[in-house]
Amino acid sequence: MAETQVLAKQKQQHHHAHHFMSAEAEFEASKQGMWVFLVTEVLMFGGLFTAYAVFRGLYPDMFYEAHKFLNVKLGCLNTVILITSSLTMVLAVSASQRGEKNKTAWFLACTLILAAGFLTVKYIEYSAKFHHGLLPAGFFHNETIKHVKAPLFFSLYFIMTGLHGLHVLIGMGLILWIFTRALKGQFSSGYYTPVELVGFYWHFVDLVWIYLFPLLYLVG
Repeated sequence: MAETQVLAKQKQQHHHAHHFMSAEAEFEASKQGMWVFLVTEVLMFGGLFTAYAVFRGLYPDMFYEAHKFLNVKLGCLNTVILITSSLTMVLAVSASQRGEKNKTAWFLACTLILAAGFLTVKYIEYSAKFHHGLLPAGFFHNETIKHVKAPLFFSLYFIMTGLHGLHVLIGMGLILWIFTRALKGQFSSGYYTPVELVGFYWHFVDLVWIYLFPLLYLVG
């Protein structure tokens, strides 16, 4: 019995890479690397937000008219979905820190389902835009909106929400990866770095949407 417990403990123990002095040093380096990566993401989305601010300042009446064609209810639903997914991700990280394998896997599965729900709602929104000709640039062919610059708004809409949707899809891949590892019992109270770092990324994705929703859907 004692021998079985020793083997289980050895299995859970994380052996850090040879170029790190300790597991703690490895964790801190990984965390700093993730923060650097997130800074580059902020710079990328920051450029889009800057473009949004410039064009909204130039054509405020067009933005007000065009935003009415976005579905605020679906936007609200997606906001609730992502905020809830942030909560389940926090719970997954917390469970992994306590070495609770089943709870970690459960909360990661919930986060994955919520992310899929977000993309499903976004698909419904995109389908409606395609149906009504509310498309970017030269593909725009909706006659209801009279403002000549309306295609500009939907160009920004598709670029910003599309890029965000791509990040959601990447996040789902990462969550699926740590979910399968959690099922195999590869995380414990002594090693949960991948779960925490994916959590950082997922919270960033959620935060971006918190800005996108009011800027695009609640312009008026």
